[in-house]
Amino acid sequence: MSTSPTISFIGAGNMASAIIGGMLDSGFKAANIWVSAPDDNHLQSIRKQFGVSVTTDNRYCAEQADMVVLAVKPQVMASVCSDIAPVVQNTRPLMVSIAAGLEASTLDEWLGGGLPLVRVMPNTPSLVGKGAAGLYANDQVKEKQKAMVESVFNSIGSALWVDDESLLHAVTALSGSGPAYFFLMLEALEEAATDAGIAGETARALAIQTMAGAAEMAGRSEHDPGQLKRNVMSPGGTTEQAIQAFEEGGMRDLVKKAYSAAYKRSGEMAKELANKQ
Repeated sequence: MSTSPTISFIGAGNMASAIIGGMLDSGFKAANIWVSAPDDNHLQSIRKQFGVSVTTDNRYCAEQADMVVLAVKPQVMASVCSDIAPVVQNTRPLMVSIAAGLEASTLDEWLGGGLPLVRVMPNTPSLVGKGAAGLYANDQVKEKQKAMVESVFNSIGSALWVDDESLLHAVTALSGSGPAYFFLMLEALEEAATDAGIAGETARALAIQTMAGAAEMAGRSEHDPGQLKRNVMSPGGTTEQAIQAFEEGGMRDLVKKAYSAAYKRSGEMAKELANKQ
């Protein structure tokens, strides 16, 4: 692998663009980034925006790389992998998939077998540089390659490894689907506040900033979330009454039920995707 690795993206959607933008902001060189996609007009927009090299030829794009990021939809992954397999079997780059559900063994088979491969489960806040990604590496991946993947995904948030690939289903139910859980809370808080007479725009702004501030405090604090919650509560006060209502309403059990539903569906989707190819 070269000192300044070349990274190629097969696929040029929103997540690929977010990753590229984060990489450039973190000091990666545009000259070492390639992107391929079928729509040349879209590719030219990517080239103008980021200054990276582009091509409609997936094989040529893959051939340039020390690391290939597979950023296409799961439904077309089999055909993309089969197309570039002869090239990557010759050049032996690190393969990285950001497609949900497709297991490492399935991807490796489509790519011809025996390649170092990392699966990444990113989430939508990656689009604003605040992502949380779960990473899994197969046995072929070297420590230097793991460090390279970390540097890429840390550029758009945080990247954390799991030792067992099956745990990516748990990651999916947590950070993958998780933003929607918090958006639901924001939605509910906004509705409650507007019912109490606060203007909708003001209610939304206050709710968003409150959530952002709480997340920042949790990230910086040495205390666990339970203690941080208790720090806000005063005996007989407003927060205590609200938390009591949440607890009596079964919020903890509901969160666990929702998480379990997402976890179960992630496993089902993996089987469905593997069987459809």
